[in-house]
Amino acid sequence: MLIGGLEVPLTNQEKVFFPQKGRTKGDLVGYYVDLAPLVLNHVAHRPMQMKRYPNGVDADFFYQKRVPIPHPDWLETVHIQFSSGRTADFPVMKNAAGLAWIANLGCIELHTWHSRVSDVERPDYLLIDLDPTEGNPWAHVREIALAARDVLDELGLPSYPKTSGVTGLHILVPIVVELPFPPIRDLARAIAKRIEKRVPTISTTTWAVKDRTGVFIDYGQNARDRTIASAYSIRPVPDARASAPLRWDEVGDVEPGDFTIDTMRARVKAVGDLTAGIWEHRVSLPPLFDRLGVKLVAPKPRTRSGPPRDWRAEWRAKQAGASGGEAPPASDRRGGARA
Repeated sequence: MLIGGLEVPLTNQEKVFFPQKGRTKGDLVGYYVDLAPLVLNHVAHRPMQMKRYPNGVDADFFYQKRVPIPHPDWLETVHIQFSSGRTADFPVMKNAAGLAWIANLGCIELHTWHSRVSDVERPDYLLIDLDPTEGNPWAHVREIALAARDVLDELGLPSYPKTSGVTGLHILVPIVVELPFPPIRDLARAIAKRIEKRVPTISTTTWAVKDRTGVFIDYGQNARDRTIASAYSIRPVPDARASAPLRWDEVGDVEPGDFTIDTMRARVKAVGDLTAGIWEHRVSLPPLFDRLGVKLVAPKPRTRSGPPRDWRAEWRAKQAGASGGEAPPASDRRGGARA
């Protein structure tokens, strides 16, 4: 199929991905194509991790970092090296065709890094992730979110809330691309502590899961190669919920189930893209470190032992040796399920 002038191989569009809603893979592809300008505002030019549900939400899934081979010639990729010495080529979305391609693989949700490929070591937003554990009601998430807005306003930080699409809520602060991940995480921790002090009986920043009481104000997602489901992403839950941007005046009454693959087009038609100008409001964070009592320390250089290794080539060579023939193409795929 031609999408934006690019040929996209689409398969099994009639396969049911959300049995409860009766929605198919084709419905998912159509959703991302229809909302592509809004989605791309968040996911474009970022490394994307693939979490694939080839047979829909009620079946098994698997993670895939490395871009499948073969893939369309027009698809952009970025080569990432990890501290272990391993490397991976991640897909990078730039257009509606890319979104259709990745949805066709069974990637229901769009998980991207907090940084862009132009500078993968420095994020362009700070994240406050409100993550309720069992027994913490959604009403507490909303109350904590409003406390977070007050703290961020006092610090002079712009903030953009969105439902996570499952049980939580994300707050994005667009920032100037100038600091690596470790100091951003340190600053996020200090902000989370301030939020916790406003609502101490229903929130926590305690890291150990077993010791938490209340909704976790997760600052730890501000780290290299961590990902979140982007704004407008559909989530792999039975009712096909979406991660929906919100106005702050909606947060006190919002219900996460209000936003689904079936309702988001009408939602956008009614309110527009609530994050349309997010990247025009970036703020510089270094002035806040002294104010919050956080020491701005340059992180140690990321090191690894030995020369770079091409783990993919080594694996293929090993497979070729074992089979006595040509090695299969590299892939993280497990099993033979077709998307």
